[in-house]
Amino acid sequence: MCVNIEVRRSPGVTVPVRELPLAPASTTSCCGIGVDGGLTREDAERSAALLKAVADPVRLRLLSAIRATDAGEACVCDLTDLVGLAQPTVSHHLKVLTEAGLLERERRGTWAWFRLVPSRLADVRGIFD
Repeated sequence: MCVNIEVRRSPGVTVPVRELPLAPASTTSCCGIGVDGGLTREDAERSAALLKAVADPVRLRLLSAIRATDAGEACVCDLTDLVGLAQPTVSHHLKVLTEAGLLERERRGTWAWFRLVPSRLADVRGIFD
């Protein structure tokens, strides 16, 4: 099936330009990109929230530092010197990472200790698989 595309040059004068085939009713857009594949809206929103949590240089350094420890965990008191920021600022970044599920927090006395959640790191890697 085709559709006529016309251009009006002046009132009452129509010039046919060309006939274009109509795309069949399918899940393919005009450029051949399938619209059924890829992330759902919900998956994209979850992935964006996860990526937003790691899309900060300080947070990436914190994750990397915790991952590099022998025990796989670190105290907030050790992380402040590493990134050269005040404890409240580092705690804020760690809270964002914890809320995103990338870190687990454990209170030991007056200090908080953080360890990675490997499955969430795998989720970050899996977004682009």
